[in-house]
Amino acid sequence: MKTFEITSHMFTMSDVFYPNGYAFVMFPNAQDAQQVLGELDGSLTGSGEMMLLSPQAVLRDIGRLKNEELEVTLPSIGTEAATVVKYINLAKQGHHALMVRVHSDVETEQVMRAVRKVPFSYGQRYHLLAIEDLV
Repeated sequence: MKTFEITSHMFTMSDVFYPNGYAFVMFPNAQDAQQVLGELDGSLTGSGEMMLLSPQAVLRDIGRLKNEELEVTLPSIGTEAATVVKYINLAKQGHHALMVRVHSDVETEQVMRAVRKVPFSYGQRYHLLAIEDLV
């Protein structure tokens, strides 16, 4: 597991979170996220870059919240802004996130096989020009 580190490459030119090449899955509690992380550790065929995010990290780094207020104005068009709002709302309820680098549909399905073993609240895969719902 890699320590979560936000980079400028994870944001659009409009400064909205968009980590191309990653699956981003949220869980109601840390234990389920850690269970999935443990199952995936060392088993992914690609880089296997995985990061566990606390609700506070989601709010601060992805939602760009400061004192419960948005630090930046999210654009009103595009699904990436609506997706970030969903992450914010779940993080405010205490949900944790797991971010996993995926290079293919095969790796994404490998991640989701582990995720589906526990309750999860929301999942997305970020492609170059599209966001895919993970179920």
